[in-house]
Amino acid sequence: MNDAEVIIRDAFRDPERALKELERIECEESLLGFIKHAWKQLHPATPFISGWAVETMCRHLEALADGTIDRLLINIPPGCTKSMVVNVFFPLWLWGPKGRQHEQFISAGYNLDLPTRDLGHAREVQRSEWFQSHWPVQNRKDHDGKENYRNEGTGWRKATGVGGGLTGWRGSFFIIDDPLSTLTAESDTERATCRTWFGETVPTRFNDQLKPKYAIIMQRLHVGDLSGMILDDLAESQNWTTLILPMEAELKFKTWSTVPSPFGPPKKMRRVKEEAETIPYYVEDPDGTLMWPQDPRTKEGELLWPERFSREAVEDLKASFRSAGGAYAEACQLQQRPIPRAGGMFDVKELNYVDTPPSDARFVRGWDLAATKDGSGAWSVGLLMAVSKGHYYICDVLRGRWAADEVQDNITSAAERDGYDAQQDLPQDPGQSGKSQKLALAKALSGYDFVFSTESGSKEDRARPFAAQVNSGNVSLVRAPWNSSLVAEMALFPGSKWKDQCDAASRAFMNLALDEGAQPVTAPRLIS
Repeated sequence: MNDAEVIIRDAFRDPERALKELERIECEESLLGFIKHAWKQLHPATPFISGWAVETMCRHLEALADGTIDRLLINIPPGCTKSMVVNVFFPLWLWGPKGRQHEQFISAGYNLDLPTRDLGHAREVQRSEWFQSHWPVQNRKDHDGKENYRNEGTGWRKATGVGGGLTGWRGSFFIIDDPLSTLTAESDTERATCRTWFGETVPTRFNDQLKPKYAIIMQRLHVGDLSGMILDDLAESQNWTTLILPMEAELKFKTWSTVPSPFGPPKKMRRVKEEAETIPYYVEDPDGTLMWPQDPRTKEGELLWPERFSREAVEDLKASFRSAGGAYAEACQLQQRPIPRAGGMFDVKELNYVDTPPSDARFVRGWDLAATKDGSGAWSVGLLMAVSKGHYYICDVLRGRWAADEVQDNITSAAERDGYDAQQDLPQDPGQSGKSQKLALAKALSGYDFVFSTESGSKEDRARPFAAQVNSGNVSLVRAPWNSSLVAEMALFPGSKWKDQCDAASRAFMNLALDEGAQPVTAPRLIS
């Protein structure tokens, strides 16, 4: 007989003991089962409310624990018990029901207070009579602090803030819960600090560098937050499992993963990440990866967790987010699909499309140079723009990741194609290296019309005059395959990851506008 059969047989002799054994078995079989029983140790007056979203998170954490997946990213709205599931109950489930007291966890948040709070909650459950009666896991008395503690089986937990030092600490799991706050996410410096810390410090903090285990759970706050970095640059190369759960269903972006689910049969799927979108979507592909749907919703706008967030509660949340941060806050924190505040600087709906520019137009190709072949680095761009009778036309975009010698070759080739009537407008970096590059390019462009100038101000400031023309309907694009990439960048600017095409367009526009004899007009701004 199995354990359950023995318990049923003995239940008539000792019903209380039988119920306790069934409880233990349920906890050991699943993380969700453990949470259902452990919840009351922290919230005795508030019943645990389950839902498919929590079940999905638990299945993915179980897959992380058993080695089916190694890198897990979960994007989910606030209030969905994400910290309790990932940072409180998951490590404790491994120490107790799964008998893995050797596991070691580093937990990070945007400041030290948050992971310290969750370590305290986990220790409170661990010390409870209920937990100890099932799994007598004790902490060492000489290592039982608020920010780190060790059990008697070589396992430990360590709390840290993003950017904090971790010298000497290496664990088996690295948990990151909300690496940015709603305030710090707006800071370029804070986001850069987070990305640098994640890219340079975190990867060295594992006992087994060949089998690092990441669990990152967060609400989206910015296109350039840590999730954005992973989704744009690392998801495919490092084989991240991504679970994106919006408050209201968006069927195009339904999330899929390799973790089995009860929400439908598996299919061969391929991940698609367009520059026009801040999150990926999935399409069927016979050469794709076998995946399961992770979101059971079948209608647009269906709620994520109606048992916890009713339609009325969601509408209240949306009103609150809109009052504080507009549609941007709602899209980020509720839908996990960030867009820039106010929809960006450029209103791309005002762009016009033509087949060819006028024959009497004057042409300038503006350049933004990067000089790198790094597959994830910045781009070099040459954007050809024309003006005729005060209307501007974007005629061509040449874009690539090139080494320094390739940059020069592409500039020369573009000048040959554009002809002698088009001017090449090139940025000059200050300093000796910029002077050397200027001399080399001037020699290569001998016979063509070209100009060099240094850049001043931010990319955003340089883009405002051009954005004013776009938003007034005074800019047209020549129909071509490069249209989608350019429009996607403009739609997200200045929140877009790359700004090279917009910067090249700003340079070309300023050249043409000044030559027209008019000062470029910028959109009015309130000066406080």
